[in-house]
Amino acid sequence: MRHDATTVFFGFTPEKRSVLFLAFIALLPNLFGLVSMPTAFGFRLHVFQFFIFLAALLFGPFGGVVSGSFGSLYTAFLLGSPCIVAGNALLGLLFALFIKKGLSVFRAGLLAFAIQVPYLYVTDVFLAGMLHASVVNIIIALFFGNLLWLFLAKHADKRLQPFFH
Repeated sequence: MRHDATTVFFGFTPEKRSVLFLAFIALLPNLFGLVSMPTAFGFRLHVFQFFIFLAALLFGPFGGVVSGSFGSLYTAFLLGSPCIVAGNALLGLLFALFIKKGLSVFRAGLLAFAIQVPYLYVTDVFLAGMLHASVVNIIIALFFGNLLWLFLAKHADKRLQPFFH
């Protein structure tokens, strides 16, 4: 990554290719907002966390926040819960910051998620009025989904890094 006068926004360099790809991976989750994959364990996996992790790996904290925010707009609108946007922005920001501190992809992702969980629980139970058991099931599904998406984002990042840095 270049570190000169063009590097702004938490280390994100606004070059045409970077801006276009970040816009793509920030908006793509909205297309997948309704897509979820059933698992043998009875919960469903959602795809949008993959894009949050990938954007944070490629473009740092700015990319994590942008992808987390814009990538969850459709889901937040559909469910009538704007807290989803802030929660996913938080996930992307924290994940990228932990990566910058030198944590491995899995440690950074799991620590960011561990910090996000209380926010998720409070907003879903107390603001959205969801049942405790439903929120616990969501947290469990997100945990396992995050493991998968962290693994895939780590490998996608290795392949995409040469194009952006």
